[in-house]
Amino acid sequence: MRLFIVLGAICALSQSAAAQTGECRSVADPAARLACYDKAAPANPAAARPAAAARPPVPTIDSAKYVDPISDEDAILNAKMKNICRGC
Repeated sequence: MRLFIVLGAICALSQSAAAQTGECRSVADPAARLACYDKAAPANPAAARPAAAARPPVPTIDSAKYVDPISDEDAILNAKMKNICRGC
């Protein structure tokens, strides 16, 4: 029952948001239309940051210290395979 109430509230609120953008669509002057859209949806200060500052730096991998776990497992398996008696 709560799901239907929440779903109904979301639908009711989305209709009013869609109706507000229709007013800006009818403005003929491009600058005035842009101002209308800016007024309808104010700018987000978090989105104004440059993209490079938002991403964390990429860590560098030191190849001398890096150990491949799969090659370690392969070496253990190969050592076990050499100890199997073939043709005893």
